[in-house]
Amino acid sequence: MEGGMFLEARRRLQRGLLIVREPNSGSLPLDISVTPSSLKIKSCQACTTINLPAEVRIVPSYCRGIQYVAGDGLHVRLQVESDSNAKLVSTLCEILKANESCIFYCQTCGEMIIKDRTFLRVLPLPSENWSALVEEWCCHANPFATVLHPQSNDCFLGETYFLVNSGYEAHVPGAEKVNWETEHSASQSGSALKSKENTRVICKRCKTMLGEAVSSGIIKYYITEMIIQPSEKRFVMIPRSQFVQSIIAQCLVELSSCRSTFRFSIQGHDGKVYILMWLLNVDTLLVESLGNSAPSNVFTLFEDSLRSHAKSSGTWNAVKVLYHPCIKNRNKDLADSWGNDIGVHSLIFPSKTCLELLLILSLSNASLPPSLRCMNSFQVAFLKI
Repeated sequence: MEGGMFLEARRRLQRGLLIVREPNSGSLPLDISVTPSSLKIKSCQACTTINLPAEVRIVPSYCRGIQYVAGDGLHVRLQVESDSNAKLVSTLCEILKANESCIFYCQTCGEMIIKDRTFLRVLPLPSENWSALVEEWCCHANPFATVLHPQSNDCFLGETYFLVNSGYEAHVPGAEKVNWETEHSASQSGSALKSKENTRVICKRCKTMLGEAVSSGIIKYYITEMIIQPSEKRFVMIPRSQFVQSIIAQCLVELSSCRSTFRFSIQGHDGKVYILMWLLNVDTLLVESLGNSAPSNVFTLFEDSLRSHAKSSGTWNAVKVLYHPCIKNRNKDLADSWGNDIGVHSLIFPSKTCLELLLILSLSNASLPPSLRCMNSFQVAFLKI
């Protein structure tokens, strides 16, 4: 018997679903004992104790609704108490502050892109469709038709990017501008990209696309491609998957909080829709233990972190999302419908990052217990923070 378990808990509701991984046929029947800090699973073959992380506590008297689900194991509904002071990843506004020196790195390879840059002003940009909204309310020519561009010591923050002025090239030693591919330019000649300069900004070392030149001297850097740290702080490389999940999860949390937006269309810089995403909740706490010598084909959300610690538990804050992939014209009708819905918010990232996000969601979905993988025709996934 492996004795592994999966726990999905809601911090605000203080409710959780505990799944004890499907036991071997020879392990039945099972005797499960629940304490505030552990689970003890006893069978005729062995007795396994699974210790919960310190920030998670179970209320044994509220355990109920025990049922066996083929392919998953034993499902138990219970009350969970957890520390509520969980901190999300630092936002761009918290890192980028006026009159404080920062260094900008390529997230993919760690190359320094902007060295010791100090901005006098760090200002948030209005929502992406602000100009269209102004036109709806103005009975005369739009007085705000001029595009907002930062001055030499400014940094403007968008939802998925930030704008800087590259008035002097010395401040971007690790980046270079290159032309868009010919076929890309031709295919997008009638789109909004037509008004932009025909250049993109890439990392000199790994050639990853970091952003775009939106006009003369103004560069748009995508937040998923850059690590920004105070100049005095030592640079630490973050695994790509972990970084993308945290950044996009933080973006979803912020937008859902300040704009009551819960449906998102994830689009590439090429104008294509890659993913339709519905934010379900933002207060999920996930706990998983593989138990003893768990087989390689069982579900696990934290395979990398638990691989060398089979008896330990992995704990993550996460956001829960429903999603539909839209590559290769999949779910085209729904994508078109969402595209015309004012309740759907578009988020634009580099196309490569959209594909990375889709892979992350797919792997998360595949690692869930089978009964939790779908909901109302959508696929279910977690973005770990």
